[in-house]
Amino acid sequence: MLAKNDTKFNVAVIGAGYVGLVVSACLAKLGNKVISVDNNRKKIELLKSMKIPNYEPGLENLVRENVRRRKLEFSSDLKRAVRKSDIIFIAVGTPAKENGEADLSAVERVAFGISQVLDAYKLIVEKSTVPVRTGEKVKETIRRYAKGDIEFDVASNPEFLREGRAISDFLRPDRIVIGVESKRAASLLKALYRPLKAPIVVTDINTAELIKHASNSFLATKISFINAVSMICEKTGANIEEVALGMGLDRRIGKEFLAAGIGWGGSCFPKDVDAFIHIAKKTGYNFRLLEEVRHVNIFQRRHFLERIKEELWILKGKNIAILGLAFKPNTDDLRESPALYLINELLEEEAKLRVYDPQAMNKAKKFIRNVKFCRDSYEAVKGADCMILATAWEEFKNLNFKKIKTLMRYPFVADGRNLYSSSQLGSLGFKYIGIGK
Repeated sequence: MLAKNDTKFNVAVIGAGYVGLVVSACLAKLGNKVISVDNNRKKIELLKSMKIPNYEPGLENLVRENVRRRKLEFSSDLKRAVRKSDIIFIAVGTPAKENGEADLSAVERVAFGISQVLDAYKLIVEKSTVPVRTGEKVKETIRRYAKGDIEFDVASNPEFLREGRAISDFLRPDRIVIGVESKRAASLLKALYRPLKAPIVVTDINTAELIKHASNSFLATKISFINAVSMICEKTGANIEEVALGMGLDRRIGKEFLAAGIGWGGSCFPKDVDAFIHIAKKTGYNFRLLEEVRHVNIFQRRHFLERIKEELWILKGKNIAILGLAFKPNTDDLRESPALYLINELLEEEAKLRVYDPQAMNKAKKFIRNVKFCRDSYEAVKGADCMILATAWEEFKNLNFKKIKTLMRYPFVADGRNLYSSSQLGSLGFKYIGIGK
């Protein structure tokens, strides 16, 4: 339940990608007037016609609602957006370079663009995930190129949005982190977020920037830890799901992020772990722990594939169905998806692939070749020697395995997300492998 708040703001969110679009729609829901800005004119035209480029549950309805209420608009006019706004969020992409360092060129371009049109006090807020001390560079860039001695503040307000739950995460956050240099900036951001009635952690900018990388890297570590334990379970006959349950009930540990599987992917964990390793190296510290976290994640999907090869022997010419392409359920995001790794490796082995995903098919068709895209799970498994479960979509939980057995050439399920019961599938005559059991 949102608290009543009479203080509303004019807000610009620069960048209409996964994060920027959710931030824009949610800030509009809180009653602010929001301009969502992107230099991709085609994307802006699509958004104006209510075509949402990325799948996120509830986002399309939220966008439509706030456009109708005239609380949200889309524009490629940076000058107008900056000058009409009190608070300006930078929510552009910061992809990883080959060495793991974050590419901040888009952030720099936005900072320079703001400097050219700044005409009165503004609060400029980093929403993009950026390395520590980026705020200093943003401030330096704007001050260097601004036309006149115009007052402004720079702040950091990292996002903690999970794809598939982003709207809920924004409106019901565990905490809100703001890094500021002035009481004025702190006051503005506290007022902006007051309706959410969430704990607000106020720090300096460097600390806020570091909190984001530290948080995501810790969560990645937790997943890699349980995946490493799953290897011991496989070798000893223990059950990783029961191990995770016994661990997770300890309040000091918690149940979240203890689901063993074929590893983490997406736009955040891989990029942020690499970036944090690079940040540490720049300070002179070798973050070997995170290097091993990354190694475990890569090894997990390789090991899973090796187990499939052990069962099928020769992969060349084998028919393999892959259910799930997105890196996690409730999104169409394919970035760093474990499923893509499996597809590439299986194609190298000259396997014949049939794939299905509830939301990511259209995106996948743009760059995945030599696979058969299917209408549903049952078409995908027809004639298959193996069914790989790569993404734990809800609809995959309720498949009719009696029907699937009649469709498959060899009833073999490789469950990369421990979605199914080995005993139940075994009783139906399936060969089953999972993770850590």
